[in-house]
Amino acid sequence: MTSRALRGSTTSKHRKVATPDAPSADRAVWADAAKGLCILLVVSWHVIWKHYLYVDWELPIPLPEAWSVFGRMLLPMRMPLFFAISGMFAAAAVHRPWAVVTRTRVARFLYLYIVWLLVHTAVMAPVPVPFDTEIARDGAQLLEQLTMTPTALWYLMALAVYFVIAKLLRTVPAAPVLAVAFVLSAASAANWIDSPGNRGALYQNLLFFLAGLYLRRHVVDLADRTSWVRVAVTGAALGAVLAAMVGLNAKEVPGVWPVSGAIGTVFGITVMAKLSGVRRIGRPMAALGRQTLPIYVIHMPALVLAHWALLGPLGAGPLPVRFGLAVLEPVLLTAALVGVSLGLQALAHRVRAGWLFELPGGATSVAAAAAADAPQAPPVADPTVPIPVVPIAHVRASWPDDDVTMPVYASLRPHADALTMPMPRVRAETAAASWTR
Repeated sequence: MTSRALRGSTTSKHRKVATPDAPSADRAVWADAAKGLCILLVVSWHVIWKHYLYVDWELPIPLPEAWSVFGRMLLPMRMPLFFAISGMFAAAAVHRPWAVVTRTRVARFLYLYIVWLLVHTAVMAPVPVPFDTEIARDGAQLLEQLTMTPTALWYLMALAVYFVIAKLLRTVPAAPVLAVAFVLSAASAANWIDSPGNRGALYQNLLFFLAGLYLRRHVVDLADRTSWVRVAVTGAALGAVLAAMVGLNAKEVPGVWPVSGAIGTVFGITVMAKLSGVRRIGRPMAALGRQTLPIYVIHMPALVLAHWALLGPLGAGPLPVRFGLAVLEPVLLTAALVGVSLGLQALAHRVRAGWLFELPGGATSVAAAAAADAPQAPPVADPTVPIPVVPIAHVRASWPDDDVTMPVYASLRPHADALTMPMPRVRAETAAASWTR
């Protein structure tokens, strides 16, 4: 047993208890807040790249170019961070039986991909203006998008595939798995692998999902021990890498993309771990992070319709109006798309169309799986049942009348946590003691 095990098991009246693998409440806040940031970056990127840059702004200064650079600078953080958090949340799921993983993860995400691909095709194909995304125009293209070349919904297909890979490799050590995933990511980013559509994104982001899965403890420690100094250092490192990557157009240089994605992920974790502690930022962002699915699947067809309606009028007004819109439109349209997505999800549930967001008959299974991932209360020992234990340390406890030193025991039963007598407050750190395995 290590000091880590003891640190996660000491109990007191004023201290929360968590098993080593169970996420704490604070951890859930920062992780959900990070997902909220990621979905905002996804929507804003699509707004900029697929709509805003196609508007004929006719401005005397390069505002559209500035928005373009802003969007490209955040590419190494957006999806790598999203997948790292997803992998961290998947750590418990991949150890469940195949039947559970298949239904609650693989089948669910494939079902959502198929349903929303059909919705996207039905909404976007009739739109008469060009739009920069994959839209099936016939049965053959639709079949290809269903099987081989994922569309803008590729994140859903990726999760289904990644869960299968993670389940198959769950007993393989982290080092060789992450090394192979790094090579795959680097080769895809360098265009060494034929990757039509968004297939390359599947190759490039497997690394970050598996990193979140295998390195979960390190991710949690990074978030728990972060500081504003660390935020500044990682932010400066990310800025330097991004400036070099954009300035030298080095994204396709072998190894640059996975390295920049790793730095972007570390920065995203550190900054959101700090900002999640700010109530006015952390709570709204975490709430948004718990609703990423409807935003992800709905915002694209909504953006296509907005692009159709706004493309002409935005470039037709007087210069002061165009200038103001050119400054604010990416932010305003991103917020509008998020609001519309959440509103349509609420409406769908009101009219009993929840099947758009959940595998029919799978809500109970998914809820049970989510409950299993949630932090569990520590078991309470029955004082009438003898438990085989060994002493591992002593803790000095402050009682109302006097200080006492109490032993800490470790159960010899598999998967059991360390046990102490109940005590109101722990005043001092663990005393020196012999450690055993």
